[in-house]
Amino acid sequence: MPFRYGEGMANAFKRLEEEIDKFNKCFQDLRLNDPRDDKTRIEDTKGGLLGGSYYWVLETSKFQQWRNNPQTWLLWIKGDPGKGKTMLLCGIINELKKSMPKSTLLLFFFCQATDSRINNATAVLRGLIYLLVNEQLSLLSHVRKKYEQTGKALFEDANAWVALCEIFANILQDPNLNNTCLIVDALDECAVDLPKLLDLIVQTSPISPRIKWIVSSRNWPSIEKGLNKATPKASLHLELNEKSVSAAVNTYIQSKVDFLATQNEYDNDARGAVQSYLSANANGTFLWVALVCQELASILGWEVEEMLSAFPPGLDAVYMRMMEQIRTLRAAKRCNSILAIVSIVYRPITLDELPSFVDVPPRSSSNYKALAEIIGLCGSFLTLRERTISFVHQSARDFLIKEASNEIFPSGIDDINHAIFSRSLHVMSRTLRRDVYSLRAPGISIDQVKQPDPDPLAAIRYSCLYWVDHLLNCQTRDDIIPDLKDSGSVYNFLRQYFLYWLEALSLMRSLSSGIAMTTKLEVWLQTLEGHTGPVESVAFSPNSKQVVSGSDDRTVRLWDAATGALQQTLEGHTGGVTSVAFLPDSKQVMSGSDDRTVRLWDAVTKALQRTLEGHTGPVRAFFWENVIVLF
Repeated sequence: MPFRYGEGMANAFKRLEEEIDKFNKCFQDLRLNDPRDDKTRIEDTKGGLLGGSYYWVLETSKFQQWRNNPQTWLLWIKGDPGKGKTMLLCGIINELKKSMPKSTLLLFFFCQATDSRINNATAVLRGLIYLLVNEQLSLLSHVRKKYEQTGKALFEDANAWVALCEIFANILQDPNLNNTCLIVDALDECAVDLPKLLDLIVQTSPISPRIKWIVSSRNWPSIEKGLNKATPKASLHLELNEKSVSAAVNTYIQSKVDFLATQNEYDNDARGAVQSYLSANANGTFLWVALVCQELASILGWEVEEMLSAFPPGLDAVYMRMMEQIRTLRAAKRCNSILAIVSIVYRPITLDELPSFVDVPPRSSSNYKALAEIIGLCGSFLTLRERTISFVHQSARDFLIKEASNEIFPSGIDDINHAIFSRSLHVMSRTLRRDVYSLRAPGISIDQVKQPDPDPLAAIRYSCLYWVDHLLNCQTRDDIIPDLKDSGSVYNFLRQYFLYWLEALSLMRSLSSGIAMTTKLEVWLQTLEGHTGPVESVAFSPNSKQVVSGSDDRTVRLWDAATGALQQTLEGHTGGVTSVAFLPDSKQVMSGSDDRTVRLWDAVTKALQRTLEGHTGPVRAFFWENVIVLF
């Protein structure tokens, strides 16, 4: 920083300190998560990185082509679930660190579909820029140009993707940028704006010849289509490298069997039987071996040979066996509730947060060991690391959602979303208060706040951040209407705890999330005006596109759920309309009235289809299950 003529030494140092503070604040706000920590977590969760399981890929012609040919700027590694793609990339990162020139920047990001912080294109780009700046501090100047105009909102508002893309493009065109290798794992787990991310990857090659990419994903046609625009590229298909993958899996099996043999005191016969069975049935899938070995760990050496056949080949077969085991437990209902909650939350929840959403024995709610044991009852679907509960693999969640939804969501996913929403309001109302950290200094900087131990917000952090999202996810439920009335649970919570909630979000450095949630809630709760009498009934269409309301003014009104615009006023009842509902296909509306009739309307054409007569009193409600409409 150059001196200014006549400013003096003291003023110069003060200006330098201010400049350093601005630099640090920008860098701190840019950070959402550190991908390096994610890599460490992944390796620890999966039991460490085994060299023999990934060395083979370094010798493949496709990897060598990417590494040695300046024109081949993209390597796409693709394969089925459980083939070890993530650990393969962890190994590649380690090897490139050793072999690349120290001046080359090596950046990476690991997508995870079950965590909203790292499952979207904006988070990927933000994480890569964070590491870019961390490795080459001079590049922060490109971030600060925009940051000084908007602050942290630059990275989080509705235009964050556009702003970050511009920053990224400017960084790539910086003449001082070092050669850079960008690695993104699990593109298929980028649940939000994946097409934008694919376009970004494809468009970087013309911008800077100093950039190379490695990406991994499942064999998804949509990803292949998106990356087809990238030429030239190298594609490494794991299923077409069956021998190499199988050899790597066998190395992994050897390591796991060595551990089991020592732990469970296998004799030579037991050891040989386990190794032979795993090798014969793994089908090149690391995850299958890991899941089976996790189950074998609890089986004594003398009985292990008899139990091997209980573990069929194939991931779904193993998951099905795990569900069968859960069914036999006294705590089966509780396990299913936990699996349901973990399946739909926006980020992995902690043991501290779990009792907020699942009924656990009173003495267990604050007992780490007891809660860990409860998680252990959920088979090998879940893993626990540093008090955080997550799925052992994305395929485990996929199985539960697709194949076991009737067991874990007996009343539907909306029911679980509503439970999370309502229980969130309950625990927040019980915990939030003025000056919850007892700081006694309202004007204190957040950077000076030390988190108390125990943290009074530990159990409600997830609730504070995501209760609105779960409310919006269950908007098709008829029983959500009482929550939204002026005397309902949402109104009462905001009236009594709104400021305390904002205070908690500020202490969690997430105040901007509160603003975004309030905006979403305001848009969703926009007032639908037009009836000339009291509104007696409101219902959302199952496809969430329309709202229907019935009123004492004898009319039925259809509204656009997204814009709040009135679509049609349906007239014909001679008494107040007391009940309205959509049929399951969202194409028809039924209305009941004090005039003792039920009317069936076409929700598309708005035409009256039929009037049902015969009631001797007002029609107050509808109910159906597995309805077949015959008219």
